[in-house]
Amino acid sequence: MAKMTMVQAINLALLQEMEKDDRVIILGEDVGVDGGVFRVTDGLLAKFGPERVLDTPLAESGIAGFSIGMALYGLRPVCEMQFSGFSYLAFHQMESHASRLRGRSFGSYTVPMVLRAPYGGGVRALEHHSESREIYWAHTPGLKTVIPSGPRNARALLVSAIRDPDPVVFYEPKAVYRAFREEVPEEEETLPIGKSRIVREGKDVTLVSYGATMHVTLEAAAELKERDGVEAEVIDLLTIAPMDDELFAESARKTGRVVVVHEAPRSFGAGAEVVARLVEKSFLYLEAPVRRVTGFDVVIPYYQREQDYLPGVFRIVQAVRETLEF
Repeated sequence: MAKMTMVQAINLALLQEMEKDDRVIILGEDVGVDGGVFRVTDGLLAKFGPERVLDTPLAESGIAGFSIGMALYGLRPVCEMQFSGFSYLAFHQMESHASRLRGRSFGSYTVPMVLRAPYGGGVRALEHHSESREIYWAHTPGLKTVIPSGPRNARALLVSAIRDPDPVVFYEPKAVYRAFREEVPEEEETLPIGKSRIVREGKDVTLVSYGATMHVTLEAAAELKERDGVEAEVIDLLTIAPMDDELFAESARKTGRVVVVHEAPRSFGAGAEVVARLVEKSFLYLEAPVRRVTGFDVVIPYYQREQDYLPGVFRIVQAVRETLEF
C-alpha cells in the first residue's frame, strides 16, 4: 500500500468517487484552477473538466445553497469552504434547509451533499482560520458531523460521506494535512459514519479524543506507559454527530476513569456531551470525576500563544495522573 498524507488520501477519495459516479460534483472557492487552498482538489479539474469541478464566487451561502439544489435534483455535490471560519455564512442554508428537507418533505426528498472544511489550530494561521467550532454543526438535528484523525480514516470516511443520503459536515484537521503519512489501500475502503474506534487498548484509564488532538493523546498514552506504567485505552470518536457512546461507555466501565481531549473551547463542547453520556450510562462504574483537557473559553490566540491554548502532552498526562490519584 502507498503511504499518503491526509491531503493525498482525501484527493484519492474524491478522484475515485468521481470516477465511479458521475453525479459527484466538486464546487467551492479555488477548488478548480488552483486545486484548493491546501491543494486537496489538485488535478481534478484537468481530469473531469469545469462541469464537474466548479470554481465559485467568494460566497459561502451561495456555495451551500447551490449544493442543496444540486442534491435535490439528483447530484452528489461535495462543496469546500476554504476555512471553517468562513462557513458560518453558510449556516443559514445548512440549518434552515439542508438539515430540514427530509423532515419537511416527510421523507420525499433527501440532501446527499458533503460540506468539507479545514478546521483547527496549530498551523500559525490568522483570525477565522484556526477555530474549532464543530459543535455548531453537531448541535443541528439533521446534520452528520464527521472528523477524521489521519489519512486512512479520512479517505474511508469521506467515501462514506459522499454516498450518504443525508448532508454531512466533514471537518478536516488542517494540522494533520501533511503532518505524517499512513498506508492507504488503493482498493475501495469505507468506514461507517457514527461509529468510533479503539486505537489503543488499555485497562487503567480511558482517553477519548478526535481530530488533530488524537495524536497528542496517543503521545500522552505512550508517555504514561513509559514513565508510570499506566495502560491507557484510547478511543477515536471519528463522528461527533451522531455520537457513538457505546464504545466509550463500555471502556469506562472497564477502566473506571476517563479523560476527554479536544481543542475546541471547554464549555458546551463535544467533551461535555461525552461526560453527560458517561454519567447516564457508566456513572456507577466511575472511580473518579471525568476530566476534560480542552481549549479555553476564548478566541484561539495568534500563533505566539497558539500552543499554550492547544491541548498538549503535558496537560493530558497531568490530567490522567490527577484522575488516577483521586
